Amino acid sequence: MTTANKLLLVPPLLGERGLGGEVPRRRFLQQAALGAVGLLLGSSGLPACAPAASRAHIKGSMRGADFSLGHLLRQPGQLPAPTRTEQVGVLIIGGGVAGLSAKRWLYRHGRTDVLLLELEQGLGGNAAGGQNPVSAYPWGAHYLPVPDARNTELLAFLREAGVITGTDETSGLPVYNEYHLCHDPEERLLIHGHWQQGLVPELGVPAADKAQIQRFFRLVEAMKQAQGADGRDAFCIPLDRSSTDEQFRRLDQLSFADYLAAEGYTSLYLRWYLDYCCQDDYGAPAARVSAWAGLHYFAARKGRAHNAEAADVLTWPEGNAFLVQQLQRGVDRGGIRAATLVYELRETAAGVEALAYDAVTRQTTRILARQVLLATPHFVARRLLAGWADAPALQPYHAPWLIANLTVDGLPQGPGQPLCWDNVRYGSRAVGYIDANHQDLGRDVGQPRVITFYWPLTEAEPDAARRQAYQTSYDQWLQRLLAELETTHPGVTRHVQQAELWVWGHGMVAPTPGYLWGPDEARQRAAQPLRNRVFFAHTDLSGVSIFEEAFYQGIRAATEILAAV
Repeated sequence: MTTANKLLLVPPLLGERGLGGEVPRRRFLQQAALGAVGLLLGSSGLPACAPAASRAHIKGSMRGADFSLGHLLRQPGQLPAPTRTEQVGVLIIGGGVAGLSAKRWLYRHGRTDVLLLELEQGLGGNAAGGQNPVSAYPWGAHYLPVPDARNTELLAFLREAGVITGTDETSGLPVYNEYHLCHDPEERLLIHGHWQQGLVPELGVPAADKAQIQRFFRLVEAMKQAQGADGRDAFCIPLDRSSTDEQFRRLDQLSFADYLAAEGYTSLYLRWYLDYCCQDDYGAPAARVSAWAGLHYFAARKGRAHNAEAADVLTWPEGNAFLVQQLQRGVDRGGIRAATLVYELRETAAGVEALAYDAVTRQTTRILARQVLLATPHFVARRLLAGWADAPALQPYHAPWLIANLTVDGLPQGPGQPLCWDNVRYGSRAVGYIDANHQDLGRDVGQPRVITFYWPLTEAEPDAARRQAYQTSYDQWLQRLLAELETTHPGVTRHVQQAELWVWGHGMVAPTPGYLWGPDEARQRAAQPLRNRVFFAHTDLSGVSIFEEAFYQGIRAATEILAAV
């Protein structure tokens, strides 16, 4: 979802800023507001769990990653023997953000002998997107917070992508494309039957709880400014640039929930909100996330820009699939192949031999590479390196997610704040939905739009939740989803035209206690190359599954490859 304005009880209002030839932001907001008015309808009464007959009009299907092809990793003997041999300099396995970031970096530094193979039909991993006749929409990650101006590699990429349009001569800060900055109204929370502005509980919250909330955000502001004895920020993005000072890193050894209890943060309103934040970015509640990671969520966001606040975010109808498309622009497209399963890696005298099965042609190719980059989740890397004695070993926590893209011709609206980009219900186990068309100025009043609903499945342990998720039918998921939405928008079922559902079995890594800065340094050791032949890049190696970390991991691994040559 979003970190925008989570540090503020009331989001700041931005004034008019006209940028050479662009629509001033105030006019931008006024035009955008018109598109939402026709969607906010009066309430009508449907029961919370809609009967089958009332959803017969809804079209859609179960989508998702091709886990059936991926599961062939467990039974490689079923795959055909190789019929051809190919030689490359660098073989990248995995076409998510980390793999594409690495390919882009290598290409920019003169390495054109690079082949990238991706299991799925499309690229992007959990930053993938889709489209229907109404709109483009995300299938996972859907925003990028305004980055720290010190993250020079990321800012250079955003300039290439046209997200940064210039630099202010006076401040030296980047100027962001106004159409990419999420416009107001940005966030709302349904609490006590009323939509309030912002996601931090405020409406009807007792004074004692408000005092705890304010105390927590004073702590956050202090942590944002804190530095260790080494002169580094206590919390930074990429997180490997954070301080090594033990006074901060020891927070990784206990859970965020235990830390909050020890510090006297007992407010149910505050604790719900912090659970929401952890599930939103990490796919796990505060009890499963380390205290260091819980504070990092807030204290590492230090974006600076000429025309944006630190809490602002960049977003697109297709979500971070927009950034994936921009990464692809910076590489040799001929060196990318989709729907291809790499199922075995063997060390050779000259490098590495990979066996790759093409799901379209149903043929296997033997690929001889001088170097291999595994830009895959760790559980995949572990299977590919099963025969390597010194293969890294990690045990990342991956919770499954349900993502739903719903085409609607209306959203029955209760009192309070109108439709926003980010819409959340207090007390829900889900983390709400975004309006994929929030940035679309050309949408007519009352025209159908797409909302993207996010639901981390954290009620059971990950393995059990994953099995249950895959065994749940489309209609069963649809019933659960509509029941949740009816609680938020009574009468919404009759307005849902289409529902496309996607289960991510391994949605994202969660920074559980000890994972980031454990005394055994397992995460750091797992990122080290194997004999300068096999390299690693994935957010599993960061412990935090955000675009900035995947982008950084790709550059880090590509730099190691260049140095090894």
